[in-house]
Amino acid sequence: MDVKVKMPSVIVSLEVEVGAAVTKGQVVAVVEAMKMKNNSLAPADGTVKSIAVKAGDRLKPGGVIMTIE
Repeated sequence: MDVKVKMPSVIVSLEVEVGAAVTKGQVVAVVEAMKMKNNSLAPADGTVKSIAVKAGDRLKPGGVIMTIE
């Protein structure tokens, strides 16, 4: 399951690493959109399989931050 941004965003920080166990609703990344910081949450319980970005990266709407399985 991919964690995606909903609007043009900049990655502020990643709160987990590959291999980390996460629970639904846990903050996995912080993004900035329209000059506001927003938390990106894990959509389900699982393990972080991959991270597609690093802090400072810009993403378009629908851009993938990470994959959780």
